[in-house]
Amino acid sequence: MIIVLFGKPGAGKGTQAPLLAEALGVKTLATGDVLRAAVREGTARGREAKGYMERGDLVPDEVILAIVKEALEGPDYREGAILDGVVRTVPQAEGLSAALQELSRGVDAVLCFDIDNEEIIRRLAGRTVCEKCQTPYSDAEPGSTCRRPECGGKLARRKDDEPEAIRRRLEVYEAQTAPVFDWYQQHGTRVLRIDAVGGVDEVTRRAREALGR
Repeated sequence: MIIVLFGKPGAGKGTQAPLLAEALGVKTLATGDVLRAAVREGTARGREAKGYMERGDLVPDEVILAIVKEALEGPDYREGAILDGVVRTVPQAEGLSAALQELSRGVDAVLCFDIDNEEIIRRLAGRTVCEKCQTPYSDAEPGSTCRRPECGGKLARRKDDEPEAIRRRLEVYEAQTAPVFDWYQQHGTRVLRIDAVGGVDEVTRRAREALGR
């Protein structure tokens, strides 16, 4: 089972990913996590990615997708994965599709978390993120400690969570990421819209019910 999480920045993808993964008995695969792991482990693709990062360049899609493919080939993702942040543009969707075809797998469903822009701005303006592991919090002050026992990093408010920065991010989303939703629909992938307004547990329940249908 391969499920792609999709939605605007601040829609709750990062919060819902581990909850859905636990409920479905699979693991979450986040681009940043597998990229850092490949660099840390010194794999061939990890060394290639590290070169771009050290030069201050963006890691190309083909390198990131190759790292994602290598991760999906491993035992951790034999039963499936919740993909968080892997697909942000149509070329990335096309690249992921090609990588999965080589593994004789495919995307089983796309979950799109729906939320309006003003709620996004309100939500992100109150968010803090762990500087070490990037775990987001909606109820913790800057300077407090990450609640993950194995982390212990400090929380901070990201500059791109300021209202004007959020509006720019939403513009980028509409231009670059929103077309991915249509691409999956056109290619026959099961696409499910989830109302992302409400409590975390309520949104998780809606997502599970949608997948169950």
